[in-house]
Amino acid sequence: MTQKPQYGMWSNIRFMVKNARKYAPSVLWLCIAFAVLSVSIQLAQLLVAPMALRKVETSAPLGELLGIIALFALALLVLNALMGYLDENIMYGRIEVRSGIIKDINDKACTTSYPHTHSPQALKLQEEAMNACNSNNAPAEHIWHTLTGILLNLAGLLIYLALLSDLNPLLLAVALATTAAGFFTGKRINEWEYRHREEKAQYEKELHYIRRKTESVQLAKDIRIFGLAPWLNDIYGSVRHLAEAFVDRRERVYTLTCLVDAVLQLARNGIAYAYLIHITLTRGLAASEFLLYFTAFSGFSQWVTGLLSEFSQLHKESLELSRIQEYLNLPEPFRFSGGEPIPQGPYEIRLEGVTFQYPGTDRKILRDMNLTIHPGEKLAIVGLNGAGKTTLVKLLCGFYDPDEGRVLLNGRDIREFNRREYYALFSAVFQDMSLLDITVAETVAQAVEGIDIPKVEHCLRRAGLTEKIASLPQGLSTHVGRKVYLDGVEFSGGETQRLMLARALYQDGGVLVLDEPTAALDPLAESDIYNKYNEMTQGKTSVFISHRLASTRFCDRILFLKDGGIAEEGTHQQLLDADGEYARLFRVQARYYQEGGEFHGAEC
Repeated sequence: MTQKPQYGMWSNIRFMVKNARKYAPSVLWLCIAFAVLSVSIQLAQLLVAPMALRKVETSAPLGELLGIIALFALALLVLNALMGYLDENIMYGRIEVRSGIIKDINDKACTTSYPHTHSPQALKLQEEAMNACNSNNAPAEHIWHTLTGILLNLAGLLIYLALLSDLNPLLLAVALATTAAGFFTGKRINEWEYRHREEKAQYEKELHYIRRKTESVQLAKDIRIFGLAPWLNDIYGSVRHLAEAFVDRRERVYTLTCLVDAVLQLARNGIAYAYLIHITLTRGLAASEFLLYFTAFSGFSQWVTGLLSEFSQLHKESLELSRIQEYLNLPEPFRFSGGEPIPQGPYEIRLEGVTFQYPGTDRKILRDMNLTIHPGEKLAIVGLNGAGKTTLVKLLCGFYDPDEGRVLLNGRDIREFNRREYYALFSAVFQDMSLLDITVAETVAQAVEGIDIPKVEHCLRRAGLTEKIASLPQGLSTHVGRKVYLDGVEFSGGETQRLMLARALYQDGGVLVLDEPTAALDPLAESDIYNKYNEMTQGKTSVFISHRLASTRFCDRILFLKDGGIAEEGTHQQLLDADGEYARLFRVQARYYQEGGEFHGAEC
């Protein structure tokens, strides 16, 4: 991550502690308990041999020797049993905290302002935030292991310092110097993979992409028809060779790390041995004391290394945890709380001098557009690809705000309203259809509980799906799709569009938006939908986008868009009489509905 994080280490620790208190308060206490038990076990293991040896040196009775050994054995047994229990159960709370953060990220993704769903920066931030939570070893869970390690190593370091306080301070200085030198040298080398993580991630991403495509059901026919298997295998093999070369480079670097660490450890222990032998010969140091001091000296270096390693790990985890906070706190351009109450219908929507271009592009899709959609009006928007039809609908629905001008609802700028309440005004069927693997009834109602079944049936009947639903094995309880449920049913493209139309009708918003609602329907089914159009839009303001101009004759007014503006406007017959671009495009389309594919007039 080359971008400087917005949140520092302590801010990220506070963030995680806050989430622990919210989702699993026991995590905090278990961290402390785990550290205390770990230090206690280390201390007991350190003292058992010197104390037993001390009893031998002082010719203590056999009972005392066996008693001290039994006491330490019992203590270690109890401590290890408690440690085993904690180690087995400590992860559940940590998983709850991580799962809670994932839920917060998903909530943000589902509710964030629509422009963020297409912003490369916001999408990258979302991906990095989710990567920080995607496994047990991800920072959102592993940080508790790191914080426990810091507590453990800090406590151990202080205890061992107290035990070694009688020794020459220079010896401790040597231990600190060699340990720090080994750590920072190793850290620099060990971070080689971290510095090259983008290269590693790219190989993994490419390998995963190729595997996913070769296993794809959608591509199965293409792979066989076009004989793509050898080509895909060659690509996979070349990427795999690059990934293997990366691993070879990494292992050579890690071998150097082990060599440096071994040399420094040999020097540190050699100096300790020499010093302790010296004071043994000059001061008559007992064997038990020699053993205690040397073991403590070796352990002291381990505590120092452990503490430095855990803080280094915490720093790396903090960089990734910062991305979670940055995404969750991503500024929203829309008002999602407070705001003016939505007025009562009927609704008039007006565009005043609206100019818009998508972020990161130079082309203006709409230019200084003025438009009023009257209450209860059936408005059609037509034009060639790229004319701005769908963009206009996105502005009307409040998915984007114009760069210049205003979108008004009953005379009020929609930026004054709570945007979620504004969304509720619309019932819509968009080009990009979205289906979840849930039941038919849940799909139409977009709810799990409190579904109005008679209303669902009514909407399905209006959308022309009654016979289809009646033929399903479980009727309205049949699952849609087979990605989750084996008994699910796959709907055809036209049936899916009708299902989306039923969903829009169930929502019963004040404004109905249909973006190419008949694109996947055959001509007869399309005609059936058109015949029901007046019934569907009764008493509602409706906006209808279509490439098939024959459908527009059902509308009160038609807008023909071109070059970011309204080129022509009127009823179907008025536009035909004007003999402009709308009429010429209509005649071109009408020709393909004539017998034999020949053009026989203006009517179809």
